[in-house]
Amino acid sequence: MTNPSILYRGGVLHCPADPSATALLVRDGRIAWLGADADAPGADRVVELDGALVTPAFVDAHVHATDTGLALSGLDLSAVRSAGELLDAVAGFAAGLPGDAVVLGHGWDDSTWPVPQPPDAGALDRAAGGRRVYLSQASIHSALVSAALLAACPDAAAAAGFDPSGWLRRDAHHVVRAAAFASVTRAQRVDAQRRALGHAASLGIAAVHECGGPEISDEEDFTGLLAISGQGVPEVYGYWGELLGAARARELGAVGAGGDLFADGALGSRTAHVSAAYLDGEPGGCGHGYVSAEQVREHLLDCAAHGLQGGFHAIGDAAIATVLQGFAGAARTLGVDRLRAARHRIEHAEIMSKRLIAGFVEYGIVASMQPAFDRLWGGAGRMYESRLGLDRSLASNPMGAMHGVGVALAFGSDSPVTPLDPWGSVRAAAAHHNPGQRMSERAAFAAHTRGGWRAVHLDAEGVLALGAPATFAVWDTPAGVQRGLPVLQADDPEARGAHDPTPLPVCRATVLRGDVIYQEGSS
Repeated sequence: MTNPSILYRGGVLHCPADPSATALLVRDGRIAWLGADADAPGADRVVELDGALVTPAFVDAHVHATDTGLALSGLDLSAVRSAGELLDAVAGFAAGLPGDAVVLGHGWDDSTWPVPQPPDAGALDRAAGGRRVYLSQASIHSALVSAALLAACPDAAAAAGFDPSGWLRRDAHHVVRAAAFASVTRAQRVDAQRRALGHAASLGIAAVHECGGPEISDEEDFTGLLAISGQGVPEVYGYWGELLGAARARELGAVGAGGDLFADGALGSRTAHVSAAYLDGEPGGCGHGYVSAEQVREHLLDCAAHGLQGGFHAIGDAAIATVLQGFAGAARTLGVDRLRAARHRIEHAEIMSKRLIAGFVEYGIVASMQPAFDRLWGGAGRMYESRLGLDRSLASNPMGAMHGVGVALAFGSDSPVTPLDPWGSVRAAAAHHNPGQRMSERAAFAAHTRGGWRAVHLDAEGVLALGAPATFAVWDTPAGVQRGLPVLQADDPEARGAHDPTPLPVCRATVLRGDVIYQEGSS
């Protein structure tokens, strides 16, 4: 027995193949007809769109669902602008916790503070009344922890990246992170995952790429998330980031052995591996590379042996260069064509050069990028400039240059590093701080929709077309917008940028393969 057919009519469809289309028919999870209202066939049910915009649904190509859900209900520190404000937030949150619960917070960013000096472990102890405190920095590659948590993790003191102040990086951070998140029960994790996916659906996102791995989550968390994929929530495509872990990734149900397989750290914590020293860190400090070219090569060969897509997290230009050297080594064994067919990925790819971009083109690498990074940290007076200098800041996140030479792009948020915000990401890519790196709204939208599907080898997805899966979102758009993508609409040319005040579309409904996974006004 087939599902009831549904006619959606009276809308504005983002359908390049039929720009005048105002209606579509959904039958058995696919688009069975597209065209004008007057020509619409009969259907078991009719949904009146009342002029709403209909587009392919978004794909977020890099998320951490459990962390996102915990951040949505936990201590959000993204708005604090001083050590004092952070301590006040911790004190207020800790006062409402039961028993000896751990204070879990996220999102502080010292680069936005007038005095970029975070509190130490003792001050956190006093603010939290002696509780264990774990506060991840915006990049999630370092954290502030209290003296109580340090005492509970004696192994951290001997690990790389330890600092008695309580601001921990590298291996020491992984030790305390594991201890802090061990306090979260399985039921709380499931609740956090569903909260994150439900929030994603409310933003017109129908699929996410979960980037897990032994250093950022755990196997139970990862497989639990995959188990609820598409069950009234967006679909989840998992990447397991473990070096030479293709067999394990396949066993866990992952589509790839990559994602957050770290070739380096992050710019926020000064652990991204860059070729020229940070300007605001230790003299001569260039961050840290976590893999060698030979390890990259062996990992890609392992992925080929198991028929899996591979990839790496690589932010700094030195880390990306190392990864590309590994690709060159793998190509000598497998051949370039076989590497290209796998569509291996590099996550973030923030500090690039023409030579590095050429490597992406040569090996067919998908660049999984986050436009919000430029919106939040690019341009004059922001974190990239303080870490790298203005010239390197303006050359960072070169989405426009990469798109211009044919690099396949898949956009995401890295949530909770930046919030789930697909339309905001489209706007950010179209309004890069460096005008030379801007993309058209249409190209940026494609990278955040079809690009995400292509990154998981589902090439027929992400379009409104006859026979395609009925995966789309329905939007209320700003007044006066008739057709096109409403992301850069301000009349004032100076306001037409990442901070354009024009309201972005609001999701009315999200449909995944014909099933409504979000409906405005429903619980």
